[in-house]
Amino acid sequence: MGKNAERKTCVLGVAGGSASGKTTIIRKVQEYFGEDIAVISHDNYYKAHDDMPFEQRCKLNYDHPDSFESERMAQDVQKLILGQAIDMPTYDYRNHNRAKETIRIEPKTVIIMEGILILENRRLRDLMDIKIYVDTDADERLIRRIKRDMRERARSIESIITQYSSTVKPMHEEFVEPSKRYADIIIPRGGENRAGIDMLITYLNKKLGA
Repeated sequence: MGKNAERKTCVLGVAGGSASGKTTIIRKVQEYFGEDIAVISHDNYYKAHDDMPFEQRCKLNYDHPDSFESERMAQDVQKLILGQAIDMPTYDYRNHNRAKETIRIEPKTVIIMEGILILENRRLRDLMDIKIYVDTDADERLIRRIKRDMRERARSIESIITQYSSTVKPMHEEFVEPSKRYADIIIPRGGENRAGIDMLITYLNKKLGA
């Protein structure tokens, strides 16, 4: 039943390219398990850059593994596994910097770690009972990213495409796509794959002894 079975806790890692459908899959799992889920996003652990002006922060490569405080995320997830609450950091996408607010996360039966690079990091992988990779066509991911960033992150289409070409696409090819080899389950087409989501929920129930 996995390394965390004795605590009746299951840690699920959900990785995949930007706008691949990770959030949709997580939402479906949340609908099933309700309040028994804690979601920890890698994006919340972007490093703070208080010493940089806004213009310089805009030019940073946010799709490289070094952009994240992955060790802090690993420590926080370990605390949740041990039954301790955490104060998860938050990130302000409009200002390209860590926000001052934190989110209190209580220990839950299912802990979901999500992010484009969580399978690339061995420390994070070692905490997971189940590793998922959401595999979606590159063109579809780009279209979704444009819509999301314009709607939720106040980005212009020019800045989105520039960032995609200069960092998102090359970092996906160098780090994200190769991390697929670590996945236990690959879900094609993201949230549209109802059968894949049902299989995942069944697998989680089995891990939890339900």
